[in-house]
Amino acid sequence: MRSKVTVVGAGNVGATTAQRVHEFGYADVVLVDVVEDLPQGKALDMLESGPVIGSDASIIGSNGYEASANSDVVVITAGIARRPGMSRDDLLLTNMKITTAVTQEVVKHSPSCIIIAVTNPLDAMVQNVYESSGFPRNRVFGMAGVLDTARFRTFIAQELDVSVEDVQAYVLGGHGDDMVPLVRYTTVGGIPISELLDEDQVQKLVIRARQGGGEIVALLKQGSAYYAPSASIVQMVEAVLLDKKRILPACAYLEGEYGINGLCVGVPVKLGANGVEKIIEIKLTADEQTALEGSAASVKELIDVMRKAKAEGA
Repeated sequence: MRSKVTVVGAGNVGATTAQRVHEFGYADVVLVDVVEDLPQGKALDMLESGPVIGSDASIIGSNGYEASANSDVVVITAGIARRPGMSRDDLLLTNMKITTAVTQEVVKHSPSCIIIAVTNPLDAMVQNVYESSGFPRNRVFGMAGVLDTARFRTFIAQELDVSVEDVQAYVLGGHGDDMVPLVRYTTVGGIPISELLDEDQVQKLVIRARQGGGEIVALLKQGSAYYAPSASIVQMVEAVLLDKKRILPACAYLEGEYGINGLCVGVPVKLGANGVEKIIEIKLTADEQTALEGSAASVKELIDVMRKAKAEGA
C-alpha cells in the first residue's frame, strides 16, 4: 500500500510539490485548494503524465478535506503573498488565519499525520500550526533551512566550479535576512571552505544566500520561487515516508536547545518516520550563538504580534 500525502494550496509551490511527489510514485497525492476546480484540473493534468513518467500513483484534486483523510504527511503551502501596500503585520495575520483554519481541518481528517508547514512568514507560521494542531513537536516542522542551504551550496559550487554534490553546508535561524549560514561547518569535498575562498568571497556568498529569495522575485517581477522550494519540501517528505533518518536543517519547536525555549527556529534535526526524531545540537562560537539568538528574536517579534491579535479576538 502506498503512503498518502496531502498538499494544501495549489499555487506554484503546492502544485509543483504535488507533481514531484507524484512523479516518484511512492505515495498517492491529494491536492487541496479553495479555488473551485483549480486543484482538480491540475491534479488531472499530472495524473495524465503517469504513463509517460512511469508513475501508477494516484493524484486527485479537491476543494475539501474529506479526500485527504488519513494522510501520512500533510504539506501546508496555503497562504497569500505580500502585495503592494500590505504591511508585514497584515501578511502575518492574514496567513495566520489561513493556516489556523487549514490546520484545524488537517487535524480533524488526519489526526496521526506529520505536518510540514511552508507558508510565509515561515517560522511564525510553523509556530502557529504547531500551537493550533495540539500535536507533539516532532510531528510539526517547517521547510526553509533545506532551501536556504541549497541556495548557499549552489552559489558556492558556482564560485568554485565544482559539483553541488560535494558542497556541504548548514543554514540555521529564521527564514529571512538574518538567517545564519554556518561558514565554519561548510566544506567542499571535506575541505573547509576557508581554505578555498578568502573571507571577502565567503561573505559575498553568505549575503547572496540570505537574499536568495529576493533575487528571484526581482528577476521574475511577479511571483516568487517555487522550483527549489518544492524540491526542498520533497526531500523532507521523502525523509519521513522512507524513514531515511536524514540530518537536515528544519524549523522546529525548541525547548531549551541552543538556549532557545518556546520558539520555532531553524536548526539541524534528524528526520525519519516519526518526524523530528532528534534535534542536533552542535557547538557554536559566541558570534554564531549571538547571530542565532538575534534571528530567534526576529521570529519572536512576529509571534508576539500573532498572540496579541489572538488575545484581541482577531
